[in-house]
Amino acid sequence: MAVSVRMDPLLERELDAAAKRRGITKSQFIVEAVEKALGRRNPYELMQQFQAEEAVRYPGVSEAFGDYERDYAIDGSRKQLVARLRKKHGVGGTR
Repeated sequence: MAVSVRMDPLLERELDAAAKRRGITKSQFIVEAVEKALGRRNPYELMQQFQAEEAVRYPGVSEAFGDYERDYAIDGSRKQLVARLRKKHGVGGTR
C-alpha cells in the first residue's frame, strides 16, 4: 500500500543523505524506521533468541549432533549436485 508523507525539505534532505549512506532507498529507510518504532524485531535476532531459549529447554542437544550444523557453501553444493545428476542421467560436459 502506498503512503504519502509530507515533511520539511531539510528533513527530507537528511533522509536522502542517510538512506544514501546506508545504500538503501528512502522508502526502505522509512519502512525500517516505522518497524523499529512499532517494536518489530530483526528476524536474525529472533532466531538467535529462539536458539538460546531452546538450548536452555533442551540442554545437550547441540552436543548430541556434534558439528552437524555447518555453513552452507552454495558453489560447492551446486557443483556436487550437478555432478551427481550428470552421473545419474549419463549427461556429459561441464558447465
